[in-house]
Amino acid sequence: MGLFDKIKKLISRKKEVVEEVKEEFDVKNVEDIEEEDVKEVTENEIEDKKEEESVARPDLDVDDDGEDDFDENDFSDEEDEEEVEESEENEEDEEEDEEWAKFIQEHQKKDKVEEAKEIELYDKGLEKTRKEFVSKLSTLGIKYTKVSEDYYEELEELLINADVGVNTVMDFMDRLRDRVKKEKITDTDYLNEVIVDELFIIYVEGESLTDKINLAEEGPTVILMVGVNGVGKTTTIAKLAHKYIEEGKKVMMIAGDTFRAGAVDQLKEWAERTGSTFYGKDNTDPAGVIFDGLVKAKEDNVDIVLIDTAGRLQNKVNLMKELEKINNVIGRHVPNAPHETLLVIDATTGQNGISQAKAFKEITNITGIVLTKLDGTAKGGIVLAIKDEVNIPVKFVGLGEKMTDLKTFDIENYIYGLFKDMM
Repeated sequence: MGLFDKIKKLISRKKEVVEEVKEEFDVKNVEDIEEEDVKEVTENEIEDKKEEESVARPDLDVDDDGEDDFDENDFSDEEDEEEVEESEENEEDEEEDEEWAKFIQEHQKKDKVEEAKEIELYDKGLEKTRKEFVSKLSTLGIKYTKVSEDYYEELEELLINADVGVNTVMDFMDRLRDRVKKEKITDTDYLNEVIVDELFIIYVEGESLTDKINLAEEGPTVILMVGVNGVGKTTTIAKLAHKYIEEGKKVMMIAGDTFRAGAVDQLKEWAERTGSTFYGKDNTDPAGVIFDGLVKAKEDNVDIVLIDTAGRLQNKVNLMKELEKINNVIGRHVPNAPHETLLVIDATTGQNGISQAKAFKEITNITGIVLTKLDGTAKGGIVLAIKDEVNIPVKFVGLGEKMTDLKTFDIENYIYGLFKDMM
């Protein structure tokens, strides 16, 4: 059954991970698990494992008077001395093995909890889309027991409302009709499987897109952030800074939106909140500010530089010239930079977000998209529309308001979040 069988297995595995973690920690929601709880349970498990697997070592015999039952002649020859040295080495090895086992178990436990938390976050973040789309798709299968033209028309409307995109939906419907005809499909229950199958062919076919961030091998990694005002660009920069600081990296924010009232101060405040360094000046040429900021970033041995830019799309010619100038300045000062140019799109704006992506793609080289407020919309199908219509990878998605709710886009978790109720 192609992708659908893989999707069923994927969803089943992810459900198991979440349920196992919930049962292990006796919680209703994985997000309720505190970091200290993970460590405590891990250490308890290690102690239990030690007791179960420990091998008793022969201790020295002790007389009734409490004195050691040996004399100075016990270690008189060379062979006995070698045995003692070997025994000491074995004990050291065992101690190292125990420490290593403890390290591995602790990290495996944390990894499993983190995986479960991320799955649950996608689950909640895509709840509105899932309820709106999947429930209606199931209802459609009940309403029509056989595939008909009326069924196709309602399915088409359903996909458009989920923001899969008109062009994408038209192509999808053509492919679906061809497949129904070739495979002689009449049952709408079975057709639901085909629909899920075909939807994700949209994402996986053609050019392979990576959601990985291109990090510089030497010097700072420069990430240029673009997008219209009001999409959450500044808070996205703050969330990215928080993410990289948590990973132990030194982060700098540079305010390239120099003429919008309050923009520099707003970014400076986020820098202070996240523990990032900051560079910015009001009412100054953006390219000059960015140049000076990069000089400081190199002097301070910064790992990640996040650059904010103006969000004016009304006059594309001026913005294109400004971004060209900024790119030239960055490239002259940091080789092969910017390493990423991320376009921030508000998922709740739907097809307007797709229009923004197309407009910015004409202006500059966009390497990835950050889709904010995905949890606040029932139009989560925009992810598929972006892939199909713009062919730019979604690299991060916003699934909540907390600093930790900006996540690297994961197509498997996205599939789970959309279709878990169907399996």
